[in-house]
Amino acid sequence: MGMKTKIALGAVVGIAVIGALSANSAEGDGDAKSESRTSASAGEKAGGAASDSAAKGDGGEKADDASEAEPAEDKAVEKASQAEQFKAFVREHGTPKEKDAVSHVTKVQGADEQNDILDAADVYTDFTGGIMGEGMGPAKLLASAFADWKDSENGLVTIYDADGELLGNGQF
Repeated sequence: MGMKTKIALGAVVGIAVIGALSANSAEGDGDAKSESRTSASAGEKAGGAASDSAAKGDGGEKADDASEAEPAEDKAVEKASQAEQFKAFVREHGTPKEKDAVSHVTKVQGADEQNDILDAADVYTDFTGGIMGEGMGPAKLLASAFADWKDSENGLVTIYDADGELLGNGQF
């Protein structure tokens, strides 16, 4: 078998494996969505029962208010952008230099969904000048802080400047 044939065969097998893995992960997402809908239906039924008891004057209104306060806080945490979540983590756990570097982060993408196969995240900053500019050193700090925040078997975080030019990258 020639060298070109081996390379072509390896590429075909690799694509087939990636396709099979992505198909399996898509099936898992569908189950999660149906489960969350089931939970929402149960919550709607429970909410309906609570409002029925409140209309009757059972005092169910107080219990309903307490149960709504807790999910609202959870939704606020979920609604925070990935950049805000990353900044909050670094403010709490980072070194002073990492805290200074994270103040320049404007956007984070790809940190929310990971499959430990080919995870890639992008961190955008307001630094200028590309790889030869002022942001190369802080980019390494940001990559290190990102690795502390997220963990993956095979993750790569890439740091970009304000113009979208590469500043650095690191594994997480």
